[in-house]
Amino acid sequence: MKVGGLDYRTIWMENNAVFFIEQNLLPFEFRIAKVTSYAGCCDAIRDMSIRGAGAIGAMAGFAMALAFTEAPVKDLMEFVRKAKAEIESTRPTARNLFYAVEKVFGAGIRLESEAMTEARSIADKDAMDSKAIGEVGNALIRDGYSILTHCNAGWLAFVDYGTALSPIYLAHESGKQVFVYVDETRPRSQGARLTAWELHNSGIPHAVIPDNAAAHLMSRGKISLVITGADRIAANGDTANKIGTLEKAIAAREFDIPFYIAAPSSTFDLQCKSGDDIIIENRNEEEVLYQEGADKEGNLHRIRVCSPGSHAINPAFDVTPARFITGIITEKGVIEPTEISIRNTINH
Repeated sequence: MKVGGLDYRTIWMENNAVFFIEQNLLPFEFRIAKVTSYAGCCDAIRDMSIRGAGAIGAMAGFAMALAFTEAPVKDLMEFVRKAKAEIESTRPTARNLFYAVEKVFGAGIRLESEAMTEARSIADKDAMDSKAIGEVGNALIRDGYSILTHCNAGWLAFVDYGTALSPIYLAHESGKQVFVYVDETRPRSQGARLTAWELHNSGIPHAVIPDNAAAHLMSRGKISLVITGADRIAANGDTANKIGTLEKAIAAREFDIPFYIAAPSSTFDLQCKSGDDIIIENRNEEEVLYQEGADKEGNLHRIRVCSPGSHAINPAFDVTPARFITGIITEKGVIEPTEISIRNTINH
């Protein structure tokens, strides 16, 4: 995608250095960060400098590849196995992370030099799959639609194009008039900070709404379609995504509004039988107790917004049961959220 007239990917590798857009600074500052070790990649994933299923997967793949380049010849296997475990411990919910690590680790075991090739291939495929998801999803969008999305599943969350936003981008490019309602998605405000920035950058009409305003807008007939991303999809179609997604799915069912998940095949976990088996990441309570923003000069400030002395609970994801999902938009087409449909799609 373009920023300031220049083409960017969210994350890419040059030689043995990983470059990525520092998402903790957006939308107030656009900065390219650089890491040169697998440990640096892990830090970027943990502190959410890089976030979103596909982008995390690409970073994890590059991290695993860097581990092979850093490993001492004598203790290579011990080193890369330890690195693999450390990379996998950074974020527990996103399937794409484990998918990338497993593929790059397997390639490196076969031939060390193949680890980097595999990592680059995963990143390239992520971008291609995201564009294909946009082409598939565009067919679901009619001229004049108002679309609700939750959290950020745009190009910042993947290597390029994104998933939930990709159909919106292609609809806009094809001349369709679309309007996007952007859930703010507290506590990290990835909708208000990242999705809104992406849409503004692309010239797509939109409005940021409080997370708890969506059902009201649905009840007034303001929303035509809901599209969200996914961090892990179980074999039965149950889907983990940013906390609050379940509420949107329940409300959409009540008001007979189509609710779609957009995700590449790498987000499906056929070894995970149902949503009950998905590990839900619980993050630091300070993300809820404090908020970050910028003053008029663009300087970032962090302030407490909750009662002093109070504590918070901060689950990062929830699980939407398959019965609430109209369809899953993949690079291979729209599929029904059933185990038979999912297995047939992934295996072919």
